[in-house]
Amino acid sequence: MHEQKIPSVGDWMITLLILSIPLVNFIVLLIWAFSSGTDPIKANFSKAALLWLVIIMVLYFLFLGAIIGAFLGAMN
Repeated sequence: MHEQKIPSVGDWMITLLILSIPLVNFIVLLIWAFSSGTDPIKANFSKAALLWLVIIMVLYFLFLGAIIGAFLGAMN
């Protein structure tokens, strides 16, 4: 059985630093989530983070649509 390296605190610090950069974080998450050479721990984290991003974006656009609809309805 292949022994898996557990990411250190330093590894996670670098990961979080990279993910704090706008737009770069989305691209890096896609690469880590779907690249075959990525550590399984980081790949699963990336998939979960991408799912949260999609959920938050859908909720954001639904909320924004409701606000704009209410605003336009109030103007009539």
